[in-house]
Amino acid sequence: MAAKSDKKESEYKIQNIVATTSLEKPVPLTKLARTQPNTEYNPETFPGLVLRIKEPKSAVLVFSSGNLVCTGTKSLTQVRQVIDEVIKQLKKVNVEVTIKPKITVQNIVASGTINLQLNLNYLALAMENTEYEPEQFPGLVYKLEDPNATFLLFSNGKLVCTGTKNKEQLEQSMDNLLENVKEALADYKKGEF
Repeated sequence: MAAKSDKKESEYKIQNIVATTSLEKPVPLTKLARTQPNTEYNPETFPGLVLRIKEPKSAVLVFSSGNLVCTGTKSLTQVRQVIDEVIKQLKKVNVEVTIKPKITVQNIVASGTINLQLNLNYLALAMENTEYEPEQFPGLVYKLEDPNATFLLFSNGKLVCTGTKNKEQLEQSMDNLLENVKEALADYKKGEF
């Protein structure tokens, strides 16, 4: 799913959606691990079972309570497909899920660009809520409060955004980022810094 903001000065692509749901049924993890080849289960180190789905490629943490955490998908449609596949696999171990699980998006990770060359040293000083240590890592961390999002910005304008929970928040975050960066750069060009 690729999208562009109305301003066409920035674009992004969703790379990963983390979503949770509850099947409202207990799941026999040991039995699931024994019968399904696409699982990893080591209860001594972690209480959940990892169930790998080939299409769409994803991983689902399955807990004995029936709670699921789905990662690796790129759209809500894919999340639903993965949950449906998990339900099919659970049927094989006699777990009949009779509800349509409610999916809650916990985090969206997107990559993109803001089509500007960025002076990260300047932005680190001019913008609030930034962290930049070029000796440690070449990206600047910028935290946006409304909507809540964290950006990793690079000097070539490439970026990673995390923390949003829906497409509207992601688009608003991208717009706010672009506006804040342009404002800081305008001050820099005016020599106000």
